[in-house]
Amino acid sequence: MAETIDIGLAPEGVQSLALKRANRHGLIAGATGTGKTVTLQVLAEAFAREGVNVFAADIKGDLSGCAAPGDPPPAWATARATEINMPLTPEAQPAAFWDVYGDLGHPVRTTVTEMGPVLMGRVLEATDAQEGALTIAFRLADDWLNEGKNEGLLLDLNDLRAILTYLSENAEDIGKQYGLVTPQSIAALQRKVLQLEMDGADRFFGEPAFKLEELTRARPDGKGTINVLASERLVQSPRLYSAFLLWLMSELWEQLPEVGDMDKPKLVFFFDEAHLLFRDAPKELINKVEQVVRLIRSKGVGIYFVTQSPADIPETVLAQLGNRFQHALRAYTPTDQKAVRAAAQSFRANENVDVAKEIQELGVGEALVSTLDAKGAPTPVARTKVRPPNSQVGPILPAQRTALMRANASGCAYDKAVDRVSAHEILGKRAADLAAAEERAEAQAAREKEAAKASRSRSTSGTTRGRSTRSSSRTTPLERQTGRVASGVFNTIVRELMRGILGTPSRRRR
Repeated sequence: MAETIDIGLAPEGVQSLALKRANRHGLIAGATGTGKTVTLQVLAEAFAREGVNVFAADIKGDLSGCAAPGDPPPAWATARATEINMPLTPEAQPAAFWDVYGDLGHPVRTTVTEMGPVLMGRVLEATDAQEGALTIAFRLADDWLNEGKNEGLLLDLNDLRAILTYLSENAEDIGKQYGLVTPQSIAALQRKVLQLEMDGADRFFGEPAFKLEELTRARPDGKGTINVLASERLVQSPRLYSAFLLWLMSELWEQLPEVGDMDKPKLVFFFDEAHLLFRDAPKELINKVEQVVRLIRSKGVGIYFVTQSPADIPETVLAQLGNRFQHALRAYTPTDQKAVRAAAQSFRANENVDVAKEIQELGVGEALVSTLDAKGAPTPVARTKVRPPNSQVGPILPAQRTALMRANASGCAYDKAVDRVSAHEILGKRAADLAAAEERAEAQAAREKEAAKASRSRSTSGTTRGRSTRSSSRTTPLERQTGRVASGVFNTIVRELMRGILGTPSRRRR
């Protein structure tokens, strides 16, 4: 096994990186189009050749070329190899392809619970108040899990939405135990979860969850595997991209065992477009990154940030990066000039190199290089012509990618999503049962109300009929008086008629 990997040629001689110090992290910086991606590919294939696994985000799709031999190599690669006397040997390296969206690689998933409230808050671009509500939701779920309740299983975005709904509906009771949660914060979070789902990020949350063994598994042929994360689409959601990579680094730090100093790292992690991780990042997140970078090297992991300027990286993190590859920077503005000075001051001085001057004069494929030697000390900065890769420069064909994906048996195990019973289903069933119970109670109350109304109606009807019967069998005094008057008049009329017919008693006496 080699002790170093060659990077290129400088006037001082061949520039190399000691494998024993590769876990001391690194920085690949430079303006767009200066050769950062090729330098990354050279390092990745060299690590894999020496049995070190690699994980790298592929922003433009070019890095997929590491899986195919560079045969024939492009003209510029042949010319550079001849110039620095480092012959090209066309060679492909073992590669596995991953994709959060499952399009250009095997799906990479994690659960909402594993992501945690801090990173989830960053993905959702939550305010302080909203992040507080999110923290309470996660704490409530954890407490449920500790009680053995599956209501706390937050696996996908449906589960997160379900517990936010539960929190909103029970805000008063929950607030007494965990703290005040406003309806406005919950409503805002629900809208952001919906937007995240519409952006396709729901594919990232769920099961089967990605296992870190995929990144550290040894190969029988002794080579390392280059794990390529297709990021052309993912980087369009910068918060999700940075949160995913930070989650992956954090998981590696938490789960891998301590191994101390090794002859070579277990894994080298390349974080392209690293400025996205720190843009608008709260202080606690930066502290988290610093902690991971500072401690993860003892787990046998090296982290290499790829960005345009060293100024994109906070100083507390930048101080942990021992291996530096600085491509050209352009100083057109005062801010650019400040970045150049900052980059120049970060190298160990070399009396033969005016860093501030040469950093602006570097050609494509050239870099100022300073690495840690076998004793751990930084080597003097040297202007280096980086060697070309032995693998293909540029993306592989879709058919080649598909064939490599089908051959990856462990990766195929992630292709089909699994949706087991979790918070969404359980809380949804509970809400449905409660709604059904309330509906039954309302229906019963309505039936009882109708029965009571019908009973009152029958009672009122019976009373009316009784009064009518009694009134028909009795007469009032007025009615009796009227009857007597009418009877007297009738009798008088009859007597007068009889007198006219029969004559009166006085007429009989005459």
